Amino acid sequence: MHCLNELEKAHPNRLWLQISAMQKQQAWEQAQHHSNTLSRYNAYLNHIVVYTFLNFVVEWLSEESTPQPQIANSDSLHNIWEVLNGTAIVLGEKRIVLIPSETSFLEELCVPQEWVDIPSFVGDYYLAVQVNLGIDDSECWMSVRGFTTHRQLKYKANNQTHSYLMPVEHLTENLTLMQVIQEIDVRSQIPQLSSLSETEAQTLLQLLGNPSIYSPRLHNLSFEKWASLINNNYWRQQLYQRRIGQLNKNPKSVVNLSNWLRNIFEVGWESINTVINSESQNLGFAFRHREVHIKGVTAERVKLVDLGMQLGNQSVALLLGLTQEEQQKVWIRVQLHPANGEDFLPPNMKLTLFSDTGTVLQTLESRSQDHLIQLKRFICPRGKGFSIQVALDDFNITEYFTIQPLDSSQHE
Repeated sequence: MHCLNELEKAHPNRLWLQISAMQKQQAWEQAQHHSNTLSRYNAYLNHIVVYTFLNFVVEWLSEESTPQPQIANSDSLHNIWEVLNGTAIVLGEKRIVLIPSETSFLEELCVPQEWVDIPSFVGDYYLAVQVNLGIDDSECWMSVRGFTTHRQLKYKANNQTHSYLMPVEHLTENLTLMQVIQEIDVRSQIPQLSSLSETEAQTLLQLLGNPSIYSPRLHNLSFEKWASLINNNYWRQQLYQRRIGQLNKNPKSVVNLSNWLRNIFEVGWESINTVINSESQNLGFAFRHREVHIKGVTAERVKLVDLGMQLGNQSVALLLGLTQEEQQKVWIRVQLHPANGEDFLPPNMKLTLFSDTGTVLQTLESRSQDHLIQLKRFICPRGKGFSIQVALDDFNITEYFTIQPLDSSQHE
């Protein structure tokens, strides 16, 4: 087996990266949160590749003024890797999709159709990553064999078995060319997905939630129905929980805001006064000394978010307020406040609003002396959902919400 130095000399135009033993260990530990051998292997390989590549890009751009790369949907990696090979990285305004393959001889780039034909998954560039996991550390490496664009995949690749196939000799080997063409629109237009009813979704979830079905994406259903199912964050998470046998361990994973308008609240979502007056937590919210009441709010609740070891077990407070102004529309306001007696939020903390399909609608980042950050007030139509993510460095937590549609028997 050739060592990495020999391979770099033989193919100097390719990107070669050493895979550390620590990265392998971390990947193996995280891969245990999957349902079967195939999905564990898939998660293991993708974890190794994305974090090895990310470390390289961060170091490469350390002296540049360009934005730092981020893993797209970082809180959803488990439910994506359970059913799909590949990971998307956001670099500035571009998305790079890494497609790993553990092989000694890579003949073609095989991109799952989801990364090409689901609008919220689509990338600009697709990288073929060859991985070698030898017994000796010197034989553990990954190599980017080349890249192609979304447009090239749509028009030049062979589409079969829910995958786009492109021979490696048709890829562009020199990655620096991505910088040259980064101002060019390299995406093709793709149609929006058809809608999937809740009844259809639950039927599919019950079927595909069986972990004995090793590859649910290739099971006996059309790509359109499968794509509509996993495009929805909530349904994709439900599928993952079913497959690992944890569906019933977290029945409150989606907050039904329709219940809030009936004065029914989930555990963990407290009134402002209850949280402020909690002597056991010795809380001193920034909103203790200033007005946070939202005019016309029908319901508002606060949830403490524990940052764990990220900041010495510090907490922040996520506040959500609802206003019913029209029967089928609800206005939402979201704020993030410091807790535990702190006057300011931790700097660089992100508050992000996602649609129910995973599209980023708003995002804010705290500065060094922010008493709070708040999203722009937005409307959520009944029958739709959204999610809110609180993130700081490697820590992130996402809360999912839905608002049920009114029927003729309901009067709020």
